[in-house]
Amino acid sequence: MSNPHDAAERDFLHNATTTALWLDHLGDIEQRPALAGDIEVDVAIVGGGFSALWTAYYLNQLDPTVRIAIIEKHFCGYGASGRNGGWAEGGLAVGPEKYAQWSTMDEAMRLVHAMHDTVDEIGRVARAENIDCGYAKGGWIRVARNSAQERRMREEMAQPNPHGELLEPDAARTYLNATDVHCGIYSPDCAAIDPARLVRGLADVVEKRGVTIYEDTAAASVEPGVVRTNRGTVRAEFVVRATEGYTRDLLGERRALLPVYSLMVATEPLPDAMFDEIGLADRPTFSDDRYMVIYGQRTEDNRLAFGGRGVPYLFGSAVNRTGEIHNESHALIRQTLIELLPVLKDVSFTHRWGGVLGIPRDWVPGLRLDRSSGVGVLGGYVGEGVAAANLAGRTMAELIDGNPTERTTLPWVGHTVRRWEPEPFRWLGVRSSRRILVAADEQEFASDKDAKLAYRISKLLKGA
Repeated sequence: MSNPHDAAERDFLHNATTTALWLDHLGDIEQRPALAGDIEVDVAIVGGGFSALWTAYYLNQLDPTVRIAIIEKHFCGYGASGRNGGWAEGGLAVGPEKYAQWSTMDEAMRLVHAMHDTVDEIGRVARAENIDCGYAKGGWIRVARNSAQERRMREEMAQPNPHGELLEPDAARTYLNATDVHCGIYSPDCAAIDPARLVRGLADVVEKRGVTIYEDTAAASVEPGVVRTNRGTVRAEFVVRATEGYTRDLLGERRALLPVYSLMVATEPLPDAMFDEIGLADRPTFSDDRYMVIYGQRTEDNRLAFGGRGVPYLFGSAVNRTGEIHNESHALIRQTLIELLPVLKDVSFTHRWGGVLGIPRDWVPGLRLDRSSGVGVLGGYVGEGVAAANLAGRTMAELIDGNPTERTTLPWVGHTVRRWEPEPFRWLGVRSSRRILVAADEQEFASDKDAKLAYRISKLLKGA
């Protein structure tokens, strides 16, 4: 007899829509006109995601007379900005101690607090500009589901400058009633959003304010004073590279950022009664503390959208459809969510998709503007870019404007990093690191299972 869960998995892989949930809800997207020949502007921004649009938004506010052109290969929100997990998280991919290495801990904590404030700033702009993106600041619940994860959490909260509230198991389960909860950390500085509605709404806002957006226009190179595209040349005093995981498409930039895929699945809309069992009452985002990151949210229409790192890094920093739609990885992500929340075992999963994120060699996000050449760079958010792109774009706008602010001196400004190794060393190193992290997670969960089995056996023996 066949396993019904195998049949459910086959049904999911065969029938689930492979367009990102957020983009699917938008329906058909009509591209804006492409660049039609050579032009000259004051500021040219390459990329049509959050980093580019926030830079344009704040720069236009600072000086509405500045001529700004955005150059996007597909359409605004095509990349990670329209496909991500919808976490506007008030944090960065690394902790403050990393930035304190070249500044001070006080300066690093200024960056931390600026990121916390950024979550509210996104909500403020969404309200002010009437961008309906399902913004809900419900915080973030992170649970420990084995002894090793619990130990890390308790050690984290014992360090200087901890952020969030340590929760014992019963309290943690009131936020997320997951399996095997040992403890949890609740952080208030995170909002769940529909990222595609935010990025598309932001594009409409800047366009109405005079920013020109050229879609269906592929940039070939970013150089001082010029962006060369397949549709013509854009000359500008300032040129900003905001291409994240797609930076590898630009001439000479194949090793600047590592493109890595993260994959997601989404359930059908769930009844309120099911959320009475699951939790997530105020739409907090959720995860556990494994090394191979997982992330989820309760959407505005009562689905669960859930993701994790998917297909391993592709040789040569390749970006293609096989990275976005990967049966084995999508099946694993679906199964991981069911293991986390067994009440979902008979629920239909309607969507599966993927997107590419950009990782710098030191895993440290940052931005910089060389005023002598006019070239600005921002990104490398390591999958945590929804809120970080807002702060980075706001800061880039202020750097271009030339008047110092409390943001232009934050320690991630001016950060530079060496390039990734050439192939095959890049591929070997990344694949090996991934295998180590997967093995570490498996060992931590297995150790707990072994301990539980030994305890049960000892109880049986004592009762014999």
